[in-house]
Amino acid sequence: MRPFESIVEEFGARVFRVCRAVVGPVDAEDAWSETFLAALAAYPRLAADADVSAWLVTIAHRKSIDILRTKSRAAIPIGDIPERPSTFGNPDAGRGELWGRVAALPERQRLAVAYHYLGGLPHAQTAELIGGSVESVRRAASDGVAALRNFYVPELDRRTS
Repeated sequence: MRPFESIVEEFGARVFRVCRAVVGPVDAEDAWSETFLAALAAYPRLAADADVSAWLVTIAHRKSIDILRTKSRAAIPIGDIPERPSTFGNPDAGRGELWGRVAALPERQRLAVAYHYLGGLPHAQTAELIGGSVESVRRAASDGVAALRNFYVPELDRRTS
């Protein structure tokens, strides 16, 4: 079997051209290096009558594809970070004022509104969570919603008039 160095000398330029054609000039040297590292490890098992050129080009192809896949999964840097927060995955984005109004409600009203209207719990379970009777929780939730309506309904009336 020939020394591996002679294989590199004979086929190195051809393998480099293949790598450059597949991955481009920037990553061609990495693909070439990866090709010959893999070939060096597999060379002792190569059949004596094997087509060395085809074998190396096949390895170069696979290593080049690996590099392209790795690059396609890498994060792409951006110039500037957006100044406004993303609304992706946040269906209530842009309603900060509403959440501010909910947060400003008295604690009992805020909790009753949150657990009953937002959480979907019946008034009985809400009463177990925050304490008090079912009627007092029902009243707190009703007062909380009324306070929110007092703010938003006049605003809606102004828009429709």
